[in-house]
Amino acid sequence: MPKVIVGMSGGVDSAVAACLLQRAGYEVIGVTLRTWASADGQENRCCEIDAARRTAQVLGIRYVPLNCLSAFETHVVRPFIAEYLRGRTPNPCILCNRDVKWDKLLYMAKVLEADFVATGHYASVVRLPSGRYSVRRAKYAGKDQTYMLYALTQEQLAATLMPLGELSKNEVRSIARQAGLPVADKPDSQEICFVTDGGYADFIENNAETALPGKGSFVDEEGAVLGGHRGIIHYTVGQRRGLGLALGYPAYVKEIRADRNEIVIGAEASVYSRRIRCTDVRFMSIPGLDAGEGLRCSVKVRYRHPGQPARIELLGSDQLEIIFDEPVRAAAPGQSAVFYDGAGCVIGGGVIAQTA
Repeated sequence: MPKVIVGMSGGVDSAVAACLLQRAGYEVIGVTLRTWASADGQENRCCEIDAARRTAQVLGIRYVPLNCLSAFETHVVRPFIAEYLRGRTPNPCILCNRDVKWDKLLYMAKVLEADFVATGHYASVVRLPSGRYSVRRAKYAGKDQTYMLYALTQEQLAATLMPLGELSKNEVRSIARQAGLPVADKPDSQEICFVTDGGYADFIENNAETALPGKGSFVDEEGAVLGGHRGIIHYTVGQRRGLGLALGYPAYVKEIRADRNEIVIGAEASVYSRRIRCTDVRFMSIPGLDAGEGLRCSVKVRYRHPGQPARIELLGSDQLEIIFDEPVRAAAPGQSAVFYDGAGCVIGGGVIAQTA
């Protein structure tokens, strides 16, 4: 009987992943990675140990919580705060998957002599004719989570099972109810998992280890001052609401200049980009590209973006340019651009550095 470590967050998706693998004949061990606890002891919404333990009891599987507070602080929380202080918009889930979740689950698989690890992501792990692994978009596009997974390595994917890739959320909840799982109707978490109270700016103010940038100026694209802002951590590219500006036209955040403590404001047309440059480039379905080599694909510039046709070209060892067929809206530095082939498999991705 093959043995699998299932990362159990305490939610319905990972609970059903464990249930389905158990039904398929695997020996299942549930593991919850305890990644964050607030000052008052409130848990991260991705590591609700009591809920995960109750699910494991109902399924009759072994359950093990693992303390990962230090790793999460180092690889996710500190970079998250640092990026906002640089005027960028990070995606902590990508960092967590890459540097914490899979690293720790595979560690537990080694300790407990398991053959695989598994998660409740809406995606499918596929092995391509080339022998390489990729993640393929979920059957139901509204739940697809491949955007968050592009940075996983071949070694991580080779040992990973994702049993929810062909299921809808309604089907997952139905399976949970039929199995009597206590989390069957638990609401989905919509926010950053470790921001348990208030907003992300409040979290940064309460947890930053350095002085925060103070109030500064809103400026137009020519540099003329339009008003004052509350601090760059309160804004992101493409934002319209909460600016407090009356300019006679809908105003949007076009750019954040942390070095000058300025936020550039423009009309809606100003937040569209035809070209994007990425760094920290990682490939998945292909081993890579040579400098100057390119290919056609579909590119997503944020989690909810449906993707747009583009050409990507590697400029150097860690510089890649994306040229879209049509301008893309609100590509924010710090977010990731993820590349897909025609079959919905992830080619790779990178962190957005510049737009034009």
